[in-house]
Amino acid sequence: MRERRRILVIEDEKATQDLLRSELETRYAVACAGNGEEGLELLQRDGADIVLLDLSLPGMHGLQVLQEIARRMPQPPAVVVITADEQLSSAVEAVRAGAYDYLTKPFPLDRLCTAIERADERLRLLRENVSLRQTLSAARQFRGLLGNSQPMQSLKRDVEKIADSRGTVLLTGESGTGKELVARAVHELSMRRNGPYIRINCSAVPEGLLESELFGHEKGSFTSAIARREGMFELADSGTLLLDEISEINTGMQSRLLRVLQEREFMRVGGKVPIKVDVRVIATTNKELKALVREGKFKDDLYYRLNVIPLHICPLRERVEDIPVLARFFIERACAENGRSLMALTPAAMKTLCAHSWPGNVRELENSLERTVILNDRDAIDVSDLHLDTDALFPPPSTRLDKDDLTLRELEKELILRRLSITGGNRTRAAQLLGISVRTLRNKINLYRGEGIRIPG
Repeated sequence: MRERRRILVIEDEKATQDLLRSELETRYAVACAGNGEEGLELLQRDGADIVLLDLSLPGMHGLQVLQEIARRMPQPPAVVVITADEQLSSAVEAVRAGAYDYLTKPFPLDRLCTAIERADERLRLLRENVSLRQTLSAARQFRGLLGNSQPMQSLKRDVEKIADSRGTVLLTGESGTGKELVARAVHELSMRRNGPYIRINCSAVPEGLLESELFGHEKGSFTSAIARREGMFELADSGTLLLDEISEINTGMQSRLLRVLQEREFMRVGGKVPIKVDVRVIATTNKELKALVREGKFKDDLYYRLNVIPLHICPLRERVEDIPVLARFFIERACAENGRSLMALTPAAMKTLCAHSWPGNVRELENSLERTVILNDRDAIDVSDLHLDTDALFPPPSTRLDKDDLTLRELEKELILRRLSITGGNRTRAAQLLGISVRTLRNKINLYRGEGIRIPG
């Protein structure tokens, strides 16, 4: 349960203090001060999230108090000033000086509540932004690898360990998990960071042109070779070459690639002189290379040469706790790129994002939120504003929940198995989504295992 917000009322009229306290103390922790000096002392001692500040105070004027709050507090509270009609110009000046809103006496209580709720929301957004900036600052060390889940922490540690080695890296993981981001992080954290970083998508280059793309060609080596051309290996000399979707190259090209990795030299198409290079190779695939080796579609010696340093990137459904920071980052970026004011995610919308199975992984999350920002015309994103593939909200069920002949126990079992599936077997997260304790979930799992049911994760 979220701790109650703290409100400090700085107001010299005791009757107004009592009125505000009685109205607000059911929802907020309320403290009162009768003048500016006392208010500043309470603020520095106990802190506050929102300050209701009367401008007409004995001694120190409200504007001076506002200035002192800004000067003394590293993270100032949201200030709502209270003024009389004849002091309206002072209220406008206070807003320019940093106050969030102002109320003119006498004000209706619903206007007060609205001002406080808006200030509370602004405070939440500001603190989320501070948290996001801190996370992004830490992520910059890893060139954009966002998330603090256990799999991401382990991946970041591995990236740091292997960055300066010469060994070939094989990155595996489903499409959209961020394999290229990891490759870029390895390069940027290595001693080769000042050298070139070259990427080629092996699946996007026609089979007959891949050899020339990788190794270059001499003039006249084939019909359209009207000039000598350097290939990717030459361009990546002293740097890093990313071979994206390595599983898509044919066996003939696999043999040539193996020789380059072993000898660190090659010849251009039509060339006669070997060219030596110093290149760190990183390869990616979303397929199971071992299975391709067994099927004779991928050379086993090339597989072992590539698999010197294997790194696996988990799918997003297995690191659900990373979704909030990723979502906020993508929303902030989409708002900035599309000239929109920053949008907040409601708790219900965030819960929906965390419950989604994300078959397209981080790329799907990014694209969905960009589309949501573009189509949304409000300053908050709720469940109805999200543009998700509803078929991916839950994995295909073994038993349909909408069948009329299911018993209550069968419905319960199906729902539990679904939640375990979408959280990758994370019992704590599944229990949160189900609204039950981890102990209760553990007992259910043991019961299902006794029935011979396979438990996801």
